[in-house]
Amino acid sequence: MVARSAGRDNLETRIDSRWVDRALGADRTNRPQPPAQRARGLLLLGLLGAVVVVLWLRLLAAQPYLPLVWRTAPDGAILLESSSDNAALPAVGHRLQAVLLANGQRIDAGDALLPRSPRWIVGDSLRSQQQALRAAISAAITAPTRQLQATLLFEPGLAIQAAPQVRGLGGLGLLSWGMCALALALYLVAAVVALAAPGAASALFAVICLAQGLSLLLIGAEVLPGMGLPAVLLRLDLPLRLLADVLAVTALLHLVLLYPQRLPHAARLAAAAWGLAALVLGWLLLHSPAGLWWWTQGLLVGYGLAAVLVLRWSRRRAGGPLAAMLQRMTFAGTATLLLLSVALATADQDSAMHRNLVLVGSVVWSVFFASLLMLAPFLARSRQVLRELIMLTGVSTVAGSLELLFETVFTLGPLASLLLALLISGGLYLMLRNWILGQLSGSAALSAERMFDSLYRVARDLEQTPEQAGRQISGLLREVFDPLELAHTAQQVSRIRVASDGSTLVVPVPRMPGPAPLEGDDSGPGAIVLRHARRGRRLFTQEDIQLAERLIEQLRRAVAYDRAVEHGRTEERTRIAQDLHDDIGARLLTLMYKAPNPEYEEYIRHTLQDLKTLTRGLAAANHRLSHAAAEWKADISQRLGAAGCDLHWSFSADRDLMLSVVQWSGLTRVLRELVNNILSHARATQVEISVHFDGGRLTLLVSDDGIGRLPKDWSHGLGLGGVRKRVKLLGGQVAWLERDPRGIRCEVRVLLAADTG
Repeated sequence: MVARSAGRDNLETRIDSRWVDRALGADRTNRPQPPAQRARGLLLLGLLGAVVVVLWLRLLAAQPYLPLVWRTAPDGAILLESSSDNAALPAVGHRLQAVLLANGQRIDAGDALLPRSPRWIVGDSLRSQQQALRAAISAAITAPTRQLQATLLFEPGLAIQAAPQVRGLGGLGLLSWGMCALALALYLVAAVVALAAPGAASALFAVICLAQGLSLLLIGAEVLPGMGLPAVLLRLDLPLRLLADVLAVTALLHLVLLYPQRLPHAARLAAAAWGLAALVLGWLLLHSPAGLWWWTQGLLVGYGLAAVLVLRWSRRRAGGPLAAMLQRMTFAGTATLLLLSVALATADQDSAMHRNLVLVGSVVWSVFFASLLMLAPFLARSRQVLRELIMLTGVSTVAGSLELLFETVFTLGPLASLLLALLISGGLYLMLRNWILGQLSGSAALSAERMFDSLYRVARDLEQTPEQAGRQISGLLREVFDPLELAHTAQQVSRIRVASDGSTLVVPVPRMPGPAPLEGDDSGPGAIVLRHARRGRRLFTQEDIQLAERLIEQLRRAVAYDRAVEHGRTEERTRIAQDLHDDIGARLLTLMYKAPNPEYEEYIRHTLQDLKTLTRGLAAANHRLSHAAAEWKADISQRLGAAGCDLHWSFSADRDLMLSVVQWSGLTRVLRELVNNILSHARATQVEISVHFDGGRLTLLVSDDGIGRLPKDWSHGLGLGGVRKRVKLLGGQVAWLERDPRGIRCEVRVLLAADTG
């Protein structure tokens, strides 16, 4: 024994990072990244997103355009609302008649001059016409000669030739800036989720965010004030919009097949969804079939409804608030898209309502969907993700703002301003990161009240399930220290210690008060390994060792106290049961022998049987469900057989469990009273009793073929009232229903939480 103890001490002195890696599982695939490495990844991705958005804004700002802002009159006429070109000021407020191009083509004033994406135009001919006219206008404005190739005709007889100008950053408009900022924020959410929780679900969420971010960037170009867009953007707008929408909704359907619970055949269903989406998208892009808008909307709405049904299925299988929240959000997005589609399909394509729906409705839908995507991860893992997102958003915003400031105010070149902005924002991040995270995280230590509640809860669980001490104590340590990694290992450790230069805390799983181990049995229940306290923001210290020791000691005392109290209760119940058996039982037995007639004798015999059942229940601390069901069947069979009534009994359980005295007594008395009611009032010849336990819920079904009808009109006296009261005390529900063609069925449903089997 001494040699074995010395060998263990020598092993514990060699606890290092390799031992911890083996304990935590070095080969696991989803091993969390260290906080510093994840922060560097977030910084790089955030700066990359800021660079992409800045380059996109610079591309739009470098294009020539006509500084003419239009508005639509109630009668559909296009009026010039404002212009920064002095030559066009006389036409402000006048109605546009047509645009004359240099090649003699006349373009009458119409929707082609308004910012409308072809993606949301229902009619095929109207979409093709608008694409052709916008391409012709763009070619005239962006001609290589840099001179205007079009004349604008207004009522009454005004002809204006406005000179094209370079748009510049100031000519992008607030709405375009807002769309680009929202796209960047959505990209940052995807980056944070992908790095904080690597996996297939996070990758699919990132795909959805990137696809929706692309749509927002295209909307930002669509709502630019004035006339004139890059020709390449006009050609690619419709294909990119279709690609982004189909990609987003297919990834959403794939995501809900995996999260929050992986459903059966998820891989096959996802492959079928991606295959169908690829076929439909390729057909739409290559052939531009009639009804392109209808096919696209049908695919999007269909996949959205499929995602809602999948989440509903997942919620029924696993339950939980997360599945319900995701189902509501998916339903809200799908319903909004469906309403917009119905409105577009039913509105007259020449009406002002249709024009507003195409422009405003599509923007509102895209912003709404992006907002749902940004909200989802906060609801699942709000505090950690939100802190990292705030920090990353600030770095990216500083980088983008500095780049634009250096270029516009200090007239630096694009490359020089971009490099200088990245250098300054990166330096600020390195200097202020720890302080910012500290301010955002605040005090994460458990309060005294929460610590007491956690200890009390774990002590109750340990008293009922001492064999699960490792799992229960692991949950408590996770709450207290919030480690980045936690695992259970079979390695034996004699005392709590800090390893790996403070990054790891090793806590042996203690033996709880109970039966002593066999002599010579030196095997322990293993140890709990925690690494990177406070999600990697600090090291473990000597104070943490003392805190863990106090927690374990308090758990030992609480479990020992509970066992002592329960032992006293058991002894007292046994004494009462013995007194009842020796005193009341003996007197009833004497009365039975002196009964004046067989009816009295049979009544006293049943009373003795009830007393026997009661005393046996009091003497036992708990009862197995299977044993209790066997006793119920034997007792009910005897009583029904004496009354000439047949019993049909069925019992099933997904697992056996221990019933407490309160649960056993309550269920026994409920069944007995229901059978008494049938024998006293129903005049039944057949009784069916089903006892079914599944998923922690016990269901009792008691049916008869008697004369009872209209249970809603029954007067619930002591008998039925007692049934309702006992079922309510057990936390369940009871209901009486009519059977067809005759009889009554009673349904009792009780949630049995105490599972010590």
